[in-house]
Amino acid sequence: MIRDNYQLILENIEKACRRVRRKPSEVQVLAVCKDQPLSRIRDAYACQIRLMGENRLQEAETHMADLAALNIEWHFIGKLQKNKINKILSVFNFIESVDGVKALEHIHKRVESETELFIEINIDEEKSKSGFTIDGLRKALQYIANLNKVKITGLMTIPPFVDDPEAMRTFFSRMRALKDEINQQRIPNFQIRHLSMGMSHDYEIAVEEGATIVRIGTALFSRRSR
Repeated sequence: MIRDNYQLILENIEKACRRVRRKPSEVQVLAVCKDQPLSRIRDAYACQIRLMGENRLQEAETHMADLAALNIEWHFIGKLQKNKINKILSVFNFIESVDGVKALEHIHKRVESETELFIEINIDEEKSKSGFTIDGLRKALQYIANLNKVKITGLMTIPPFVDDPEAMRTFFSRMRALKDEINQQRIPNFQIRHLSMGMSHDYEIAVEEGATIVRIGTALFSRRSR
């Protein structure tokens, strides 16, 4: 079932790329492993999926311990808690959800060498959500540029859920525009190559608007096991 689901996802990505004249090779699928048993993660790996995303540190550590022999790139995509950042840095290959200046400062002080990160954007400026607003990030750009041990190579967002995926287009378009705006300024420590956006119900729209990583859970695993 996972293999069939993945094949459909790849076909949909290819169609979306064709509509906007992109190369499908520009888009990576990240499997969201929240609440998934090891057997399903192994099945995803057997389909050649190498990016795995985790929302919770404790669950991630269990998955990582049992799958240590596999060549998986683990991305942290959950909410960063200050008291867990050190541990997250030590076990994950990549953090996609850096949500504020304080988190960046903490990471900068903790790491010994240049570390690539994604900044999370609160694209709809919902107060209950984590992440920089677009204006907030604009104001912080020069300060972040001085944190020379963090290199910002991507932006991530989780737009508000709506039934009609087409309604998400404006959010994804704003993310692409923000990426272009930052890159045009040639700010030290910023080289935005990736847009991590789009999930199971809207990834085709995200791909059309420039996503390079789509985070897929339900569409890949069908349903979450608890």
